[in-house]
Amino acid sequence: MSHSRVHRHVLLLVALTVLVVLVTPPAVHAQAHEPVDLDALYVIKREGLNRSQIMDVMSWLTDVHGPRLTGSPNLQRAADYASGQLRDWGLPNITQEVWGEFGQGWTNDRFYAHALEPQAYPLVGYAKAWTPGTDGTVIGEAVRVTIETDADFDRYRGQLAGKFVLTAVVPDAPALFDAPARRYTDDELARLTTQPTRARRRTGRRRRGDREFPQRRMAFFLEEGVAALLEPGPNPATRGGETGAVWVQGGGSRNPDAPRVAPQIVLLTEHYGRIARTLDKDLPVTLELQVRNTFHTETLDAFNLIAEIPGTDKADEVVMLGAHFDSWHTGTGATDNAAGSAVMMEAMRILKATGLPMRRTVRVALWTGEENGLLGSRAYVATHFGNARTMELTPEHDRLSGYFNMDNGTGLIRGVYLQGNEAIAPVFEAWMEPLASLGMTTLSIRNAGGTDHLAFDALGLPGFQFIQDPVEYRTRTHHTNLDLYERVQPTDLMHNAVIVASFVYHAANREGLLPRKPLPQPATEGGRRE
Repeated sequence: MSHSRVHRHVLLLVALTVLVVLVTPPAVHAQAHEPVDLDALYVIKREGLNRSQIMDVMSWLTDVHGPRLTGSPNLQRAADYASGQLRDWGLPNITQEVWGEFGQGWTNDRFYAHALEPQAYPLVGYAKAWTPGTDGTVIGEAVRVTIETDADFDRYRGQLAGKFVLTAVVPDAPALFDAPARRYTDDELARLTTQPTRARRRTGRRRRGDREFPQRRMAFFLEEGVAALLEPGPNPATRGGETGAVWVQGGGSRNPDAPRVAPQIVLLTEHYGRIARTLDKDLPVTLELQVRNTFHTETLDAFNLIAEIPGTDKADEVVMLGAHFDSWHTGTGATDNAAGSAVMMEAMRILKATGLPMRRTVRVALWTGEENGLLGSRAYVATHFGNARTMELTPEHDRLSGYFNMDNGTGLIRGVYLQGNEAIAPVFEAWMEPLASLGMTTLSIRNAGGTDHLAFDALGLPGFQFIQDPVEYRTRTHHTNLDLYERVQPTDLMHNAVIVASFVYHAANREGLLPRKPLPQPATEGGRRE
């Protein structure tokens, strides 16, 4: 080949190389150059898998201090325990940061329910949160009542004093032909990676019912002097899972000045159905109940538990991880969400115990008020990072790299919901690759709703919820009396803590902050974003 032809060949190769560089998407470059510290990952795995303390933490949070309703003494004691444990692990800057007024706390101190006639048998049930108890032990007849309009009041006036009122129809309880516990299949994980689309159709404005009718009905029951209102646990096939699960939330108000309500009891569906079917045969049913509940008004404020591992040369920048600390009251709040709280605490322990240097400050947050509307995380984000409606941002907004959340039960982490953040996908792909042996393989562009990362995402901050195997979460444990320590999967939680610690470590040490989506627009006067 002649010298001139060689020269032209070299020029052509250079030109092609430049062209490839110019047309290659920036995200691909980010993936190729995103560093992964495999030596650090080895140390994290060794500590998290060989010396885990996560199940001991789980037992303290559930067996000893559960359940943990926001505003209750149990939650305060659990927070004091967690603060002491984090301090024993060597974390500084531990605070119980007050976020605002929550209202009165509530605990159930005693529940006893029994059918006396026509046969004696025990009843499984729970009081609804923020409802009063009975006046000691009460014996009375059960009656079925259907009140759907104001006209129905006269049908029952003067007939309900001292009665146990069944207020709902008996739900179906179909057989559970499918196992209540499962893991994601490869096909299901593959579907999660696809971009979802939703075609919106205008169907006209929905008619709104009489919003004040439930209050008028409750006032009628109080005026009548009912002993208690009874209702069934939801359909086990759709909520609360298998036979034996009772799904319960609140029935009263945490506002001490709210109107009074009657005692409200949720019974196991099968027990409620037995009473109702007996009444349908015109046979009287006599019940005995004793319910003692306490309202706590010592303080109306609530707090989040915050702790840090200080960074080095980028200590003014922060990586956050967290989970909600509060629970409902029927079980001990094991899978919802002591599991997430214990994983985040264990991840902090791993990072501290290994002594791995981290450039950014790592901050864990255990939120309260999540079960009442994501209150603690929303208040924290508003105080520290800005107003999501006006998009008036604080200086801290520029210094937060990202937030990682866990709140989908005990299941193994299989990936991350990206919340539409395309730019971060190649970063997470690089970090996730060496974690495939733990079961983490999937990035989903989709949004995950219903938990504390949403407050960060609403302000344009990188906030992420992990994809977890569903296990028994929606079918058996979520907000039910079966949400107990035994339903937690130890190996899953140990792996989850290692995964979280690895992600946090790499976020704390990468050169730049995590990529962000474009900032949301401020809300219009009607409350919607442009």
